[in-house]
Amino acid sequence: MQADPRPLSCSMSRRRLLQLSAVAGLGLVGGCGRGTSVQLVYGRGELPAVWAKRLPDPWRAQAVEGPEAVLSARAAALVQLGDGWLEATDADAWQPFVSAGSPASAELWEGLAPEAQPLTRLFRPEPAPALAYPWSFGTWLLVLRNRRDLVDRAAEGWSLLLDPSLRGQLLLPSSPRLVIDLALRQLGLPPDAPASLSDPRLGDQLSRLRGQAAAFDDRDGLNLLLTGEVEAAVLPSQRVLPLLRSDTRLSALLPASGSALWWNLLLRPAQTREVPPLRWLLQAREAPLLSRLLAAGWVPPLRRDLLAAALSSWPPAVAALLYPAPAVLARCTSLPLLAQEQRRELQSLWDRSGS
Repeated sequence: MQADPRPLSCSMSRRRLLQLSAVAGLGLVGGCGRGTSVQLVYGRGELPAVWAKRLPDPWRAQAVEGPEAVLSARAAALVQLGDGWLEATDADAWQPFVSAGSPASAELWEGLAPEAQPLTRLFRPEPAPALAYPWSFGTWLLVLRNRRDLVDRAAEGWSLLLDPSLRGQLLLPSSPRLVIDLALRQLGLPPDAPASLSDPRLGDQLSRLRGQAAAFDDRDGLNLLLTGEVEAAVLPSQRVLPLLRSDTRLSALLPASGSALWWNLLLRPAQTREVPPLRWLLQAREAPLLSRLLAAGWVPPLRRDLLAAALSSWPPAVAALLYPAPAVLARCTSLPLLAQEQRRELQSLWDRSGS
């Protein structure tokens, strides 16, 4: 998973820098000769190799070091980004993902779960066109190392993060917005309701949660957990699920109150004339490739009935982490793009909670 940027204090300078680099880089997309490869550019580790190798000619998958490099790629006909990086560009940096009318394009959109629909429009209201193809999604999990005592108290949900034994032994996400989301869920407040941010209890709850953390680091959090430097971490599901069968020290919990959702997207730069390889996209939904993607923690955001057969081969507890039960998934929320006033409000809350 890409590190989720969602910074609050210094986002504007990075946003402007990335916008400029994207505009400068993407303008050369159409310059490739027809005899050369067509590039899908992705952050290293953010596209399953087993899927990338199936790209049809003349497509090639090109790994770069991180989302900043993805945004400034000069030869990209298709790019991969996590949803946290959508604020680094404007919608006009992208063009409609596919043109309407072909049977393959109809199948592409019709199979998506309802939760994925806002992502296709980059959270813009209908009838905005679909600019992004969400190809994988998941939740944030509480991962514990050798803490059976806390696993036995799973019904306490995200409140477990405040257990005194985890003070200085807990890694939280590097994104302040995700940490705020956790504090809201601890209080039982709906994270997607603007009024929740005005609750007088939130500032104190956020301060308590931040006081538990040894660090805010979801990029290296799994390594620190595996080496025993911490006992608990809140991590994206994709990084955790492949280890649950092989590492008996680890336990993963998704509280009944749900979590924020993470998304992995494919987008077409505005200047490209290349059409996405639709058949290749649809292969990710079919056996045996689908099973291999699930085993690596990559879950296509399809309607539940389309994944039922593949999920049935997994132990029920793990399958529920791959694709949460309907009642839990209904409490999971995506993090839409923020208006400037919303960003300032969250920044103020974050600053106050750290004082």
